[in-house]
Amino acid sequence: MRSMPWLAAVGAALVAVVVTTSAAVFAVMPPAHAAVGLHISGTNIVEANGQRFTMRGVNHPHVWFTNQTRSFADVKALGANTVRVVLGSGKRWGPSTDVANVISLCKQNRLICVLEVHDTTGYGEEGAAASLDEAANYWISQKSALVGQENYVVINIGNEPIGNTNAAQWTSATTAAIQKMRANGFEHLLMVDGPNWGQDWQYVMRDNAQTILNADSRRNTVLSIHMYAVFNTATAITDYLNRFQANGWPLVIGEFGWRFGANEVDHETLLSEAASRGLGYLGWSWSGNTDPILDMATGFDPAQLTTWGQRIFNGADGIKATAKEATIYGGATPTVTPTVTPTPTPTSSGSCRVTYEMSTWNTGFTTNITITNTGSSAINGWRLTFTLPSGQTITGGWSASYAPASGQITATNAGWNTTLPPGGSTGIGFQATHTGNTAKPSTFTLNGSTCQVT
Repeated sequence: MRSMPWLAAVGAALVAVVVTTSAAVFAVMPPAHAAVGLHISGTNIVEANGQRFTMRGVNHPHVWFTNQTRSFADVKALGANTVRVVLGSGKRWGPSTDVANVISLCKQNRLICVLEVHDTTGYGEEGAAASLDEAANYWISQKSALVGQENYVVINIGNEPIGNTNAAQWTSATTAAIQKMRANGFEHLLMVDGPNWGQDWQYVMRDNAQTILNADSRRNTVLSIHMYAVFNTATAITDYLNRFQANGWPLVIGEFGWRFGANEVDHETLLSEAASRGLGYLGWSWSGNTDPILDMATGFDPAQLTTWGQRIFNGADGIKATAKEATIYGGATPTVTPTVTPTPTPTSSGSCRVTYEMSTWNTGFTTNITITNTGSSAINGWRLTFTLPSGQTITGGWSASYAPASGQITATNAGWNTTLPPGGSTGIGFQATHTGNTAKPSTFTLNGSTCQVT
Protein backbone atom coordinates (compact mmCIF):
# COMPACT_ATOMS: atom_id res chain seq x y z
CA MET A 1 0.00 0.00 0.00
CA ARG A 2 1.30 3.45 -0.86
CA SER A 3 2.27 5.08 2.41
CA MET A 4 3.48 8.62 2.99
CA PRO A 5 5.86 8.56 6.04
CA TRP A 6 8.88 7.51 4.01
CA LEU A 7 8.83 10.70 1.92
CA ALA A 8 10.47 12.94 4.48
CA ALA A 9 13.17 10.41 5.17
CA VAL A 10 13.89 10.03 1.46
CA GLY A 11 14.41 13.75 1.16
CA ALA A 12 16.66 13.78 4.21
CA ALA A 13 19.02 10.99 3.27
CA LEU A 14 19.06 8.72 0.25
CA VAL A 15 22.00 6.74 1.47
CA ALA A 16 22.80 3.06 1.34
CA VAL A 17 22.85 1.08 4.52
CA VAL A 18 25.88 -1.11 4.39
CA VAL A 19 25.35 -4.29 6.36
CA THR A 20 28.20 -6.71 6.78
CA THR A 21 27.23 -9.97 5.16
CA SER A 22 27.30 -12.95 7.44
CA ALA A 23 29.83 -15.62 6.72
CA ALA A 24 26.91 -18.00 6.55
CA VAL A 25 26.08 -16.57 3.15
CA PHE A 26 29.13 -18.27 1.72
CA ALA A 27 28.74 -21.52 3.59
CA VAL A 28 27.88 -24.67 1.68
CA MET A 29 24.11 -25.04 2.03
CA PRO A 30 22.25 -28.37 2.15
CA PRO A 31 20.38 -29.28 -1.02
CA ALA A 32 16.82 -28.03 -1.30
CA HIS A 33 13.88 -30.43 -1.21
CA ALA A 34 11.92 -31.19 -4.36
CA ALA A 35 9.71 -28.24 -5.27
CA VAL A 36 5.96 -28.36 -4.74
CA GLY A 37 3.67 -26.21 -6.89
CA LEU A 38 4.82 -22.72 -7.78
CA HIS A 39 8.54 -22.41 -7.09
CA ILE A 40 11.76 -20.61 -7.93
CA SER A 41 14.05 -21.80 -10.71
CA GLY A 42 17.03 -19.49 -11.06
CA THR A 43 15.54 -16.01 -11.25
CA ASN A 44 12.16 -17.22 -12.49
CA ILE A 45 8.91 -18.32 -10.93
CA VAL A 46 7.85 -21.59 -12.52
CA GLU A 47 4.90 -23.92 -12.08
CA ALA A 48 5.14 -27.50 -10.89
CA ASN A 49 5.52 -28.62 -14.53
CA GLY A 50 8.51 -26.32 -15.00
CA GLN A 51 6.62 -23.80 -17.16
CA ARG A 52 7.68 -20.22 -16.45
CA PHE A 53 5.01 -18.03 -14.89
CA THR A 54 5.25 -14.23 -15.03
CA MET A 55 2.84 -12.34 -12.80
CA ARG A 56 0.70 -9.77 -14.52
CA GLY A 57 -1.95 -8.43 -12.22
CA VAL A 58 -3.23 -5.98 -9.65
CA ASN A 59 -3.68 -5.54 -5.92
CA HIS A 60 -7.21 -5.89 -4.53
CA PRO A 61 -8.01 -4.36 -1.08
CA HIS A 62 -10.18 -7.26 0.03
CA VAL A 63 -9.91 -6.80 3.81
CA TRP A 64 -11.56 -3.36 3.59
CA PHE A 65 -14.12 -4.32 0.93
CA THR A 66 -15.03 -7.95 1.62
CA ASN A 67 -18.29 -7.58 -0.32
CA GLN A 68 -16.48 -6.74 -3.56
CA THR A 69 -15.99 -10.36 -4.57
CA ARG A 70 -16.93 -9.62 -8.20
CA SER A 71 -13.55 -7.92 -8.51
CA PHE A 72 -11.81 -11.26 -9.04
CA ALA A 73 -13.86 -11.93 -12.19
CA ASP A 74 -13.50 -8.32 -13.33
CA VAL A 75 -9.70 -8.20 -13.24
CA LYS A 76 -9.57 -11.59 -14.93
CA ALA A 77 -11.84 -10.35 -17.72
CA LEU A 78 -9.45 -7.45 -18.25
CA GLY A 79 -6.57 -9.87 -18.78
CA ALA A 80 -4.90 -10.34 -15.39
CA ASN A 81 -3.32 -13.70 -14.50
CA THR A 82 -2.63 -12.83 -10.84
CA VAL A 83 -4.31 -10.92 -8.03
CA ARG A 84 -2.56 -9.83 -4.84
CA VAL A 85 -5.18 -9.92 -2.11
CA VAL A 86 -4.97 -7.66 0.96
CA LEU A 87 -5.74 -9.56 4.20
CA GLY A 88 -5.56 -8.63 7.86
CA SER A 89 -4.24 -10.58 10.82
CA GLY A 90 -6.50 -8.80 13.31
CA LYS A 91 -3.72 -6.64 14.74
CA ARG A 92 -4.90 -3.63 12.70
CA TRP A 93 -7.41 -4.98 10.19
CA GLY A 94 -9.47 -8.12 9.97
CA PRO A 95 -8.87 -10.77 11.04
CA SER A 96 -9.33 -12.32 7.62
CA THR A 97 -10.84 -15.73 8.34
CA ASP A 98 -12.16 -16.20 4.79
CA VAL A 99 -8.88 -17.36 3.25
CA ALA A 100 -10.44 -20.55 1.86
CA ASN A 101 -13.11 -18.51 0.09
CA VAL A 102 -10.55 -16.06 -1.30
CA ILE A 103 -8.55 -18.95 -2.73
CA SER A 104 -11.73 -20.40 -4.20
CA LEU A 105 -12.51 -17.07 -5.89
CA CYS A 106 -9.02 -17.00 -7.38
CA LYS A 107 -9.34 -20.54 -8.67
CA GLN A 108 -12.84 -20.02 -10.06
CA ASN A 109 -11.48 -17.11 -12.06
CA ARG A 110 -8.25 -18.84 -13.12
CA LEU A 111 -6.02 -16.43 -11.23
CA ILE A 112 -2.86 -17.09 -9.25
CA CYS A 113 -3.51 -15.83 -5.71
CA VAL A 114 -0.83 -13.80 -3.89
CA LEU A 115 -2.05 -13.46 -0.29
CA GLU A 116 -0.53 -10.77 1.93
CA VAL A 117 -0.93 -9.61 5.53
CA HIS A 118 -1.23 -5.84 5.49
CA ASP A 119 -0.94 -5.21 9.24
CA THR A 120 2.87 -5.22 9.10
CA THR A 121 3.02 -2.02 7.03
CA GLY A 122 5.69 0.32 8.44
CA TYR A 123 6.58 -1.72 11.55
CA GLY A 124 9.08 0.09 13.77
CA GLU A 125 7.83 3.47 12.58
CA GLU A 126 4.08 2.87 12.61
CA GLY A 127 3.10 2.12 16.23
CA ALA A 128 0.03 0.04 15.38
CA ALA A 129 1.85 -2.24 12.94
CA ALA A 130 2.27 -5.98 13.48
CA SER A 131 5.67 -7.64 13.39
CA LEU A 132 6.66 -10.22 10.81
CA ASP A 133 6.61 -12.80 13.58
CA GLU A 134 2.96 -11.95 14.25
CA ALA A 135 2.26 -12.21 10.53
CA ALA A 136 3.82 -15.68 10.48
CA ASN A 137 1.56 -16.65 13.38
CA TYR A 138 -1.45 -15.54 11.34
CA TRP A 139 -0.43 -17.77 8.44
CA ILE A 140 0.00 -20.67 10.83
CA SER A 141 -3.54 -20.05 12.11
CA GLN A 142 -4.81 -20.31 8.51
CA LYS A 143 -2.72 -23.32 7.58
CA SER A 144 -5.65 -25.66 6.98
CA ALA A 145 -6.91 -23.38 4.18
CA LEU A 146 -3.47 -23.10 2.60
CA VAL A 147 -1.95 -26.57 2.61
CA GLY A 148 -2.56 -28.30 -0.70
CA GLN A 149 -2.94 -25.01 -2.59
CA GLU A 150 0.73 -24.64 -3.54
CA ASN A 151 -0.09 -24.68 -7.28
CA TYR A 152 -2.37 -21.66 -6.89
CA VAL A 153 -1.16 -19.62 -3.90
CA VAL A 154 1.88 -17.48 -3.11
CA ILE A 155 2.22 -16.33 0.51
CA ASN A 156 3.47 -12.74 0.79
CA ILE A 157 4.40 -12.92 4.49
CA GLY A 158 3.88 -9.24 5.34
CA ASN A 159 3.26 -6.01 3.43
CA GLU A 160 6.04 -3.37 3.62
CA PRO A 161 7.11 -4.90 6.93
CA ILE A 162 9.58 -2.26 8.18
CA GLY A 163 9.38 1.54 7.99
CA ASN A 164 12.34 3.89 7.92
CA THR A 165 13.21 3.51 11.61
CA ASN A 166 15.98 0.94 12.01
CA ALA A 167 15.39 -0.55 8.58
CA ALA A 168 18.39 -2.84 9.17
CA GLN A 169 16.21 -5.02 11.44
CA TRP A 170 14.49 -6.24 8.28
CA THR A 171 17.15 -8.89 7.59
CA SER A 172 16.87 -10.77 10.86
CA ALA A 173 13.09 -10.35 11.07
CA THR A 174 12.58 -11.65 7.54
CA THR A 175 14.97 -14.56 8.07
CA ALA A 176 13.13 -15.58 11.24
CA ALA A 177 9.71 -15.34 9.59
CA ILE A 178 10.75 -17.50 6.63
CA GLN A 179 12.26 -20.11 8.92
CA LYS A 180 9.17 -20.12 11.14
CA MET A 181 6.97 -20.75 8.09
CA ARG A 182 9.16 -23.62 6.94
CA ALA A 183 9.40 -25.11 10.45
CA ASN A 184 5.58 -25.19 10.47
CA GLY A 185 5.42 -27.17 7.25
CA PHE A 186 4.60 -24.52 4.63
CA GLU A 187 5.93 -25.52 1.20
CA HIS A 188 4.47 -22.59 -0.72
CA LEU A 189 6.40 -20.05 -2.73
CA LEU A 190 7.04 -17.24 -0.22
CA MET A 191 7.25 -13.57 -1.16
CA VAL A 192 9.00 -10.98 1.04
CA ASP A 193 8.68 -7.20 0.72
CA GLY A 194 11.53 -4.80 1.24
CA PRO A 195 11.82 -2.35 4.15
CA ASN A 196 11.49 1.47 3.95
CA TRP A 197 7.74 1.06 3.42
CA GLY A 198 8.51 -1.43 0.68
CA GLN A 199 10.78 0.86 -1.36
CA ASP A 200 14.17 -0.27 -0.01
CA TRP A 201 15.73 3.17 -0.56
CA GLN A 202 18.42 2.34 2.02
CA TYR A 203 19.15 -0.85 0.02
CA VAL A 204 18.84 -3.22 2.99
CA MET A 205 17.00 -5.82 0.90
CA ARG A 206 19.28 -5.30 -2.08
CA ASP A 207 22.43 -5.73 -0.01
CA ASN A 208 21.14 -8.70 1.99
CA ALA A 209 19.20 -10.51 -0.70
CA GLN A 210 21.43 -13.57 -0.75
CA THR A 211 21.21 -13.91 3.04
CA ILE A 212 17.42 -14.02 2.79
CA LEU A 213 17.38 -16.51 -0.07
CA ASN A 214 19.81 -18.78 1.78
CA ALA A 215 17.64 -18.65 4.92
CA ASP A 216 14.90 -20.58 3.13
CA SER A 217 15.51 -24.32 3.49
CA ARG A 218 13.32 -24.91 0.44
CA ARG A 219 15.07 -22.25 -1.69
CA ASN A 220 11.61 -21.01 -2.61
CA THR A 221 11.46 -17.28 -1.81
CA VAL A 222 11.00 -14.37 -4.19
CA LEU A 223 11.91 -10.80 -3.23
CA SER A 224 9.41 -8.01 -3.85
CA ILE A 225 10.08 -4.30 -4.41
CA HIS A 226 7.39 -1.60 -4.21
CA MET A 227 8.00 1.27 -6.60
CA TYR A 228 6.57 4.72 -5.97
CA ALA A 229 8.20 8.16 -5.77
CA VAL A 230 11.67 6.84 -4.92
CA PHE A 231 11.63 5.36 -8.43
CA ASN A 232 10.67 8.49 -10.36
CA THR A 233 13.43 8.27 -12.97
CA ALA A 234 14.48 5.65 -15.48
CA THR A 235 17.93 5.53 -13.89
CA ALA A 236 16.57 4.76 -10.42
CA ILE A 237 14.50 1.90 -11.80
CA THR A 238 17.10 0.33 -14.08
CA ASP A 239 19.93 0.60 -11.55
CA TYR A 240 17.90 -1.27 -8.96
CA LEU A 241 16.70 -3.96 -11.35
CA ASN A 242 20.19 -4.39 -12.83
CA ARG A 243 21.65 -5.31 -9.44
CA PHE A 244 19.17 -8.13 -8.95
CA GLN A 245 19.54 -9.37 -12.49
CA ALA A 246 23.35 -9.39 -12.30
CA ASN A 247 23.29 -11.44 -9.10
CA GLY A 248 20.64 -13.89 -10.24
CA TRP A 249 18.16 -12.99 -7.49
CA PRO A 250 14.44 -13.63 -8.13
CA LEU A 251 12.41 -10.41 -7.98
CA VAL A 252 8.89 -9.17 -8.63
CA ILE A 253 7.47 -5.65 -8.56
CA GLY A 254 4.81 -6.28 -5.96
CA GLU A 255 3.31 -2.78 -5.98
CA PHE A 256 3.68 0.34 -8.10
CA GLY A 257 1.68 3.38 -9.14
CA TRP A 258 1.82 5.69 -12.13
CA ARG A 259 3.28 9.06 -13.03
CA PHE A 260 0.31 11.30 -12.34
CA GLY A 261 2.80 13.99 -11.25
CA ALA A 262 6.40 14.83 -12.03
CA ASN A 263 7.71 13.27 -8.81
CA GLU A 264 5.81 9.99 -9.11
CA VAL A 265 7.03 6.62 -10.34
CA ASP A 266 8.18 6.42 -13.96
CA HIS A 267 5.68 3.71 -14.82
CA GLU A 268 6.51 3.79 -18.53
CA THR A 269 10.09 2.70 -17.84
CA LEU A 270 8.91 0.25 -15.20
CA LEU A 271 6.47 -1.48 -17.56
CA SER A 272 8.90 -1.65 -20.47
CA GLU A 273 11.74 -2.92 -18.27
CA ALA A 274 9.49 -5.54 -16.66
CA ALA A 275 8.43 -6.76 -20.10
CA SER A 276 11.96 -6.90 -21.50
CA ARG A 277 13.37 -8.65 -18.40
CA GLY A 278 10.42 -11.02 -17.86
CA LEU A 279 9.71 -9.61 -14.38
CA GLY A 280 6.31 -10.01 -12.78
CA TYR A 281 4.39 -6.94 -11.69
CA LEU A 282 1.27 -6.19 -9.62
CA GLY A 283 -0.12 -2.66 -9.85
CA TRP A 284 -1.68 -0.77 -6.95
CA SER A 285 -4.65 -0.96 -6.96
CA TRP A 286 -7.98 -2.04 -8.37
CA SER A 287 -10.23 0.41 -6.49
CA GLY A 288 -11.16 1.82 -3.07
CA ASN A 289 -8.12 4.03 -2.40
CA THR A 290 -8.47 7.03 -0.09
CA ASP A 291 -6.37 8.74 -2.75
CA PRO A 292 -8.56 7.84 -5.76
CA ILE A 293 -5.92 8.83 -8.29
CA LEU A 294 -4.45 5.36 -7.63
CA ASP A 295 -7.76 3.62 -8.46
CA MET A 296 -7.79 1.63 -11.69
CA ALA A 297 -11.59 1.42 -11.67
CA THR A 298 -13.99 3.99 -10.27
CA GLY A 299 -16.20 2.44 -7.62
CA PHE A 300 -15.00 -1.09 -8.47
CA ASP A 301 -16.75 -0.75 -11.84
CA PRO A 302 -14.76 -2.29 -14.73
CA ALA A 303 -16.79 -0.18 -17.16
CA GLN A 304 -15.31 2.95 -15.55
CA LEU A 305 -11.58 2.46 -15.92
CA THR A 306 -9.54 5.50 -14.95
CA THR A 307 -6.54 6.81 -16.87
CA TRP A 308 -4.38 4.55 -14.69
CA GLY A 309 -6.67 1.59 -15.27
CA GLN A 310 -6.66 2.06 -19.03
CA ARG A 311 -2.89 2.38 -19.03
CA ILE A 312 -2.05 -0.72 -17.03
CA PHE A 313 -4.65 -3.01 -18.57
CA ASN A 314 -4.71 -1.84 -22.17
CA GLY A 315 -1.46 0.03 -22.80
CA ALA A 316 1.91 -0.96 -24.20
CA ASP A 317 3.61 -3.66 -22.07
CA GLY A 318 0.43 -3.70 -19.98
CA ILE A 319 -1.55 -6.62 -18.65
CA LYS A 320 -3.64 -7.42 -21.72
CA ALA A 321 -0.60 -7.29 -24.00
CA THR A 322 1.73 -9.44 -21.88
CA ALA A 323 -0.22 -11.70 -19.48
CA LYS A 324 -0.24 -15.48 -19.96
CA GLU A 325 -2.62 -17.61 -17.94
CA ALA A 326 -1.02 -20.17 -15.62
CA THR A 327 -0.84 -23.61 -17.22
CA ILE A 328 -2.43 -25.13 -14.09
CA TYR A 329 -5.63 -23.61 -15.48
CA GLY A 330 -4.93 -24.83 -18.98
CA GLY A 331 -3.28 -21.62 -20.21
CA ALA A 332 -1.43 -22.14 -23.46
CA THR A 333 2.36 -22.19 -23.53
CA PRO A 334 3.50 -18.85 -25.02
CA THR A 335 4.47 -19.06 -28.67
CA VAL A 336 7.46 -17.34 -30.21
CA THR A 337 5.90 -17.31 -33.67
CA PRO A 338 4.52 -13.84 -34.50
CA THR A 339 0.92 -13.65 -35.69
CA VAL A 340 -0.68 -10.97 -37.75
CA THR A 341 -4.35 -10.00 -37.38
CA PRO A 342 -5.78 -8.50 -40.56
CA THR A 343 -7.05 -4.94 -40.09
CA PRO A 344 -10.68 -4.63 -41.30
CA THR A 345 -11.60 -1.85 -43.65
CA PRO A 346 -13.35 0.73 -41.45
CA THR A 347 -17.08 0.96 -41.93
CA SER A 348 -19.17 4.08 -41.49
CA SER A 349 -19.74 5.01 -37.87
CA GLY A 350 -23.31 6.26 -38.23
CA SER A 351 -23.46 8.01 -34.84
CA CYS A 352 -20.87 8.31 -32.10
CA ARG A 353 -20.09 9.95 -28.79
CA VAL A 354 -16.67 10.83 -27.37
CA THR A 355 -15.79 11.57 -23.75
CA TYR A 356 -12.37 13.24 -23.39
CA GLU A 357 -10.89 13.55 -19.89
CA MET A 358 -7.51 15.11 -19.01
CA SER A 359 -5.24 14.89 -15.99
CA THR A 360 -2.60 17.63 -16.20
CA TRP A 361 0.59 18.54 -14.35
CA ASN A 362 3.48 20.96 -14.93
CA THR A 363 4.43 20.24 -18.55
CA GLY A 364 2.49 17.04 -19.17
CA PHE A 365 -0.91 15.39 -19.17
CA THR A 366 -2.69 12.09 -19.73
CA THR A 367 -6.03 11.51 -21.38
CA ASN A 368 -8.84 9.02 -20.91
CA ILE A 369 -10.98 8.85 -24.07
CA THR A 370 -14.18 6.82 -24.31
CA ILE A 371 -15.61 6.16 -27.78
CA THR A 372 -19.26 5.02 -27.89
CA ASN A 373 -21.18 3.75 -30.89
CA THR A 374 -24.60 5.42 -30.59
CA GLY A 375 -25.75 4.15 -33.97
CA SER A 376 -27.91 1.15 -34.85
CA SER A 377 -25.26 -0.93 -36.63
CA ALA A 378 -21.85 -2.28 -35.64
CA ILE A 379 -18.64 -0.42 -36.47
CA ASN A 380 -16.06 -2.84 -37.86
CA GLY A 381 -12.72 -1.07 -37.71
CA TRP A 382 -12.48 2.58 -36.65
CA ARG A 383 -10.34 5.68 -36.93
CA LEU A 384 -10.87 8.59 -34.55
CA THR A 385 -9.57 11.93 -35.84
CA PHE A 386 -9.04 15.08 -33.78
CA THR A 387 -6.66 18.05 -33.64
CA LEU A 388 -4.41 18.66 -30.64
CA PRO A 389 -4.14 22.32 -29.60
CA SER A 390 -0.84 24.10 -30.26
CA GLY A 391 2.06 23.04 -28.05
CA GLN A 392 0.69 19.57 -27.23
CA THR A 393 2.68 16.50 -28.33
CA ILE A 394 1.87 12.82 -27.74
CA THR A 395 4.70 10.83 -26.15
CA GLY A 396 2.97 7.46 -25.79
CA GLY A 397 -0.47 5.88 -25.99
CA TRP A 398 -2.48 2.73 -25.36
CA SER A 399 -5.40 0.79 -26.84
CA ALA A 400 -4.90 2.48 -30.25
CA SER A 401 -2.10 3.64 -32.52
CA TYR A 402 -1.63 7.40 -32.85
CA ALA A 403 -0.15 9.35 -35.77
CA PRO A 404 1.36 11.85 -36.04
CA ALA A 405 2.43 13.04 -32.57
CA SER A 406 0.98 16.57 -32.89
CA GLY A 407 -1.46 18.54 -35.01
CA GLN A 408 -4.25 16.50 -36.57
CA ILE A 409 -4.17 13.06 -34.91
CA THR A 410 -5.64 9.81 -36.13
CA ALA A 411 -6.15 7.10 -33.52
CA THR A 412 -6.62 3.68 -35.13
CA ASN A 413 -8.14 0.67 -33.38
CA ALA A 414 -6.00 -2.05 -31.84
CA GLY A 415 -6.56 -5.69 -32.77
CA TRP A 416 -8.72 -6.43 -29.73
CA ASN A 417 -11.11 -3.44 -29.92
CA THR A 418 -11.79 -3.43 -33.66
CA THR A 419 -15.56 -3.86 -33.44
CA LEU A 420 -17.95 -1.53 -31.63
CA PRO A 421 -21.48 -2.98 -31.49
CA PRO A 422 -24.49 -0.65 -31.19
CA GLY A 423 -24.25 0.92 -27.74
CA GLY A 424 -20.74 -0.45 -27.29
CA SER A 425 -17.76 1.55 -26.04
CA THR A 426 -14.01 1.30 -25.90
CA GLY A 427 -11.50 3.26 -23.85
CA ILE A 428 -8.24 4.57 -25.24
CA GLY A 429 -5.73 7.16 -24.06
CA PHE A 430 -2.33 8.74 -24.37
CA GLN A 431 0.32 10.66 -22.46
CA ALA A 432 1.56 13.98 -23.83
CA THR A 433 3.57 17.10 -23.11
CA HIS A 434 2.34 20.69 -23.28
CA THR A 435 3.90 24.15 -23.25
CA GLY A 436 1.19 25.76 -21.13
CA ASN A 437 -1.83 25.21 -23.36
CA THR A 438 -4.06 22.56 -21.73
CA ALA A 439 -7.13 23.10 -23.91
CA LYS A 440 -9.04 20.08 -25.18
CA PRO A 441 -9.75 19.24 -28.82
CA SER A 442 -13.18 20.57 -29.82
CA THR A 443 -14.12 18.20 -32.64
CA PHE A 444 -13.84 14.43 -33.08
CA THR A 445 -14.77 12.39 -36.13
CA LEU A 446 -15.11 8.61 -36.23
CA ASN A 447 -14.64 7.14 -39.70
CA GLY A 448 -15.51 10.55 -41.10
CA SER A 449 -18.65 11.16 -39.04
CA THR A 450 -18.70 13.96 -36.46
CA CYS A 451 -19.21 12.73 -32.88
CA GLN A 452 -21.07 14.25 -29.98
CA VAL A 453 -18.51 15.41 -27.37
CA THR A 454 -19.20 15.15 -23.63
